[in-house]
Amino acid sequence: MASVFAPAVRGVLGRSLSLSSNLDLLVGVRMGAGMVMGRVVSESIGYLTVCQDCGARLECWGVQALVGTSLQWDVAMTCSACGAAMFVCDDVPLAGLRDQLLSEHGAARLRVTSAQGRSVALMRVLRAELKLDLAEAKTALGRVLAGEFSGTLPEIELLARKLREAGISAVAARP
Repeated sequence: MASVFAPAVRGVLGRSLSLSSNLDLLVGVRMGAGMVMGRVVSESIGYLTVCQDCGARLECWGVQALVGTSLQWDVAMTCSACGAAMFVCDDVPLAGLRDQLLSEHGAARLRVTSAQGRSVALMRVLRAELKLDLAEAKTALGRVLAGEFSGTLPEIELLARKLREAGISAVAARP
């Protein structure tokens, strides 16, 4: 897990940053890390908590983004009272953040339109991308074919991209 603390950012840039410019900086830093670019798909959630430094209200933003072929989780936190700020970048969400995203935005579903005769290829992608054994892949295949396979929009878009690479027409969609 990588963290960037606002005092270091203020020292480099010579000014304080707003939450939105902090998120722009965070995304810019992550994008410049040699990642394959494509259409970025992201969802975010804003929430409040208590600042550990001063006890005031702490504004937080959690973001899940699909950048190229990588799912990323970023959290930005800033306190308007004391100026404390922290940024956390990881490939694993903070506890409860994924559930908050699903509650706020709803689940995206994987839709496949050319799966006829492609079950083996579809299962191969499911096994590789989701790290499933054969029995789990068969269950997942049934859920995909029934239109019931769901997750966050970035998660489902990543799977849809992998399926399209395998020649299977697939999209991430909201119900």
